[in-house]
Amino acid sequence: MRSLIKIVSHIQTDEAIRFVESPESGGIVTFIGTVRNQTQGKPVLKLFFESYEPMALLEMEKIARQAAVQWNVQHIAIIHATGEKLPGEEVVVIAVAAPHRGAAFAACQYAIDTLKETVPIWKREFFEDGAVWVAAHP
Repeated sequence: MRSLIKIVSHIQTDEAIRFVESPESGGIVTFIGTVRNQTQGKPVLKLFFESYEPMALLEMEKIARQAAVQWNVQHIAIIHATGEKLPGEEVVVIAVAAPHRGAAFAACQYAIDTLKETVPIWKREFFEDGAVWVAAHP
């Protein structure tokens, strides 16, 4: 299994997709997370993402390894952005290649759900009347 794990200031979705493409893969599934323009009906002006990068990268590698074992993932890319992001901008991309589409879908969902639960990335939401820090996971 090959993995591309990065924390960047600007995401290039095509980098993740190109990384996982291979002739032995029967399915490639991609998840792209973007900034919503509202939270609970309240307009969002922007988000600011911050991470503890050394630990975040280790946790993202752990997610990739577990996905490879559980779903026979051949290649996986997990890229998360930090810094200021406006509505519509990409903040996370996960691309998974596996022999079969079902495994690729399951591994991709596992990767984003686990990232949000375990990776030390935090976001600050900015509204017209102030801002609040929120963990990137529920």
